[in-house]
Amino acid sequence: MIAAAFTALIFLAALGSGIAAGLFFIFSNTIMASFAKLPVPQGIAAMQQINVTIINPLFMLVFMGMVVLSLVLGAKAIFSWSEAGAAWLLAGSVAYLVGCFLVTMVFNVPLNDAIAAVDPASAEGAAMWTRYLKEWLPWNHVRTVACLVSLASFVMAFARTA
Repeated sequence: MIAAAFTALIFLAALGSGIAAGLFFIFSNTIMASFAKLPVPQGIAAMQQINVTIINPLFMLVFMGMVVLSLVLGAKAIFSWSEAGAAWLLAGSVAYLVGCFLVTMVFNVPLNDAIAAVDPASAEGAAMWTRYLKEWLPWNHVRTVACLVSLASFVMAFARTA
């Protein structure tokens, strides 16, 4: 029964990291490019609104739920290192925790806080928007790749344990 529960958790981790990868991919591929083409005040205002709207129960369930799943599955991998799929579990967990969660907290959130604090129509806002696009997007690419690595790793772990 415990083995089945861990298999279910691996499946959920694959789904969660896939959802996160898709979200970050669409920002990297489409949303930020669209915002960059808008007049600066509109681009800033749109990003400010997204940063408020995205903090909702469903997003937080996936984003923070993946932190919990990654910690649990990473610990399972370490304490059951000889079991099939343990290395994949650890890789998926570390990829999510470091490449997604840590990068978000250390790089993307402070930039989101900075853009939230500016008046979209001000010169300060325009300068911040230039910095924001230059710095936020590469870190979002890191999150996208990390979540894809996490997804692939959890799929590989699932395949070895199911």
